[in-house]
Amino acid sequence: MSTLLEMKGISKSFNGVPALRDVQLSLESGEVHALLGENGAGKSTLIKILGGIYSKDSGEIYINGKPVEITSVKEARENGISIIHQELMMLPQMSIYENVFLGQEYKNGGFIKRGDMIQKTQEMLEFFSLDLDPREKLGHLPIAQQQIIEIIKAISFGARIIVMDEPTSSLSEKEVDFLFSAIRRLKKENVGIIYISHRMSELDEIADRVTVMRDGEYISTEVIGKITRDELITKMVGRTLGDYYIHTHTPSDKVVMKVENYSDGTSVKGASFELHQGEVLGFAGLVGAGRSELMNCIFGVTKKTSGSLELDGRPVEIRNVREAMKEGLALVPEDRKQEALYPDQSVRYNMTIEVMNKFLKAGRYNAKAENSIVDEYVKKMSVKLASPFQRIVRLSGGNQQKVIIGRWLASDPKILILDEPTRGVDVGAKVEIYEIIDNLAKEGVSIIVVSSELPEVLGVSDRIIVMGEGQIRGVLSREEANQERIMSLATTE
Repeated sequence: MSTLLEMKGISKSFNGVPALRDVQLSLESGEVHALLGENGAGKSTLIKILGGIYSKDSGEIYINGKPVEITSVKEARENGISIIHQELMMLPQMSIYENVFLGQEYKNGGFIKRGDMIQKTQEMLEFFSLDLDPREKLGHLPIAQQQIIEIIKAISFGARIIVMDEPTSSLSEKEVDFLFSAIRRLKKENVGIIYISHRMSELDEIADRVTVMRDGEYISTEVIGKITRDELITKMVGRTLGDYYIHTHTPSDKVVMKVENYSDGTSVKGASFELHQGEVLGFAGLVGAGRSELMNCIFGVTKKTSGSLELDGRPVEIRNVREAMKEGLALVPEDRKQEALYPDQSVRYNMTIEVMNKFLKAGRYNAKAENSIVDEYVKKMSVKLASPFQRIVRLSGGNQQKVIIGRWLASDPKILILDEPTRGVDVGAKVEIYEIIDNLAKEGVSIIVVSSELPEVLGVSDRIIVMGEGQIRGVLSREEANQERIMSLATTE
């Protein structure tokens, strides 16, 4: 192995505020080097300096042992560096081969050599075991395959250093396996990969070394397998977390919601369960099990085709979201960006959009009342922000999620449904969200947590319902639940 990249003493400030202080990172050929740190640790700034988006204030960058200056994306590309962002930078309406060669088309005189580009794309698709027509529109492919196409685009111009930013955040387990097999092929070709992820469980499977950052500073570089997950977490957050999951509440025996034989005609088939007051009820299962679809059906997002619902012992019919809210239900959806955020609006707007009736009455606007709501839930949710008037997209993923949870808490729900509440947030924000869940349960709020992370659903839940193929396969108490029993139920035909 040889050293592809060395970044030494990298510092960067914005408006006099340090974002990076004396940070270092190295990458070997054929290595997957994980970059860990909470949101705000400086990972993105470091990568943007490597990719030519930002210029460093001080420090040195070496590629293959030679000092380089990278002041533009073009210079980064010329040095064999490619960044695959969390939001894919591709054009779905164009074909696979057009995306691969966009901006670097094969030409003969003034004519584009389409046949040569199609042939080259075909060869690279076969290298990654993708049985696809290069002329197929990119938007027709699953996200995992689109990511492989972006990797193909990177290596087509000779990238030897590839940065992957949260590449598995929106993938199923099967798609993650597919991506990992592609990464292993790249390793065999001596490509170096910097891998950014919040999913620490992935590190053992794919990474060789890990560098930890905290508050814009370099903490340490470790060899995977020679450091425990708890030790890594301590390095990331600067403190020992103790018990990762907080569980101090005690649910009552009172049934607040009873779901009987719920179906939606496609993804949910005859689901029945009960929810108790002050209980955290977990929902586990494989991708496609129907958990989110069941929650959407209960909340009135989609229509049920059969089934009945009781709240506090009385039958109710929920036909839409407004009726669900009126009955004291709240739902924080799985896809924060697509289904919950108003990205061009302020934190304040995002926090209060569902409770406008509390400060806008008979055409009269009460600014003091709205400010009071925002102040209460910013404090209650420990949201870190510069101002309630800043755009919500300027916040970290964890703080965005806390704003969305705060929005629904402001509606004073009796039942709070949290679908993948910690997806895409860092470990520190996760712990804060677990604490919020525990405190709400102590206050008597009944909570449903849908999660694909088995340690999470085991850690926060009083009972766990396991779903598979739209059906409820079993219910486990906190005492009897473990990963093996959940997976056994989830995979039972």
